[in-house]
Amino acid sequence: MKFIKIKSYAKVNISLNVIKKLSSNFHKIESLITFIHLHDLIFIKLTKTKKHKVQFSGRYSHNINENNTVNRLLKILDKKNFLKGKKFYIKIYKNIPQKSGMGGGSMNAASVLNFFIKKKFVDLNQNKIKNIANSVGTDVILGLEPKNTILSSNGSLTKAKKKLGFNVLATKPNFGCSTKYIYSKVRSFSKEKYKHPKISLLGRSNIIHSNNDLEKVAFKKYPKLKNLKSFLSEIKNVIFVRMTGSGSCVVAYFLSKKAAINGARVFKRKFKNYWYIVSKTI
Repeated sequence: MKFIKIKSYAKVNISLNVIKKLSSNFHKIESLITFIHLHDLIFIKLTKTKKHKVQFSGRYSHNINENNTVNRLLKILDKKNFLKGKKFYIKIYKNIPQKSGMGGGSMNAASVLNFFIKKKFVDLNQNKIKNIANSVGTDVILGLEPKNTILSSNGSLTKAKKKLGFNVLATKPNFGCSTKYIYSKVRSFSKEKYKHPKISLLGRSNIIHSNNDLEKVAFKKYPKLKNLKSFLSEIKNVIFVRMTGSGSCVVAYFLSKKAAINGARVFKRKFKNYWYIVSKTI
């Protein structure tokens, strides 16, 4: 079997509301989620070896340890014998920065699991798929179908064919944020807004007037993120600016590619050592 190439897209939280802290120390959240045309590349094929082989390369592959999401997925599938003894050689080229809030690792696991399902290497019902995804990581379920999504506080996902049409300037300082730390410092909570999800929630007006509750904690811990958002908010023709997930990626949204490119020119003159990419919502 030759290598099959898969694109693993970056996830972006357009909004994120923290509803409450659970007894498990996790948090109940709701979110509006999209994906952008930034992706890791995954190459996968069957192998005759006795063990799976997972390799990472690329600029953002440093310090990825054995307990990565793809290895965790493979261990779960092997333990349940869902792969029926089949072994795979998986190479992942990392374009999505780590600790950025764009779910690179989770989306890798989701993409591999989706590959196994579509190619019928595993035969799983929806409950098993959900349980496996949640066992690997809380965001994994989001990447099984990378479409615009409304995540309700009860965990249900509402997928939309609606295209958002945003051009984006995604930026990241030269440090990452710890998801565990950011959530541990949340002290104020939002009321549920997506309990009865409607596609209108993905309308431009609602998106613009939404928030990311984790910004308050992240900006207090890392004032550079607050300064970054303030700078991006002053760029000509920007519609809105928002941190994704628990950070540290801050995204500026525009209506045209030209405006996003012009924004990138202004940005890189000020923040020479920061990562950035001009992209578009899927």
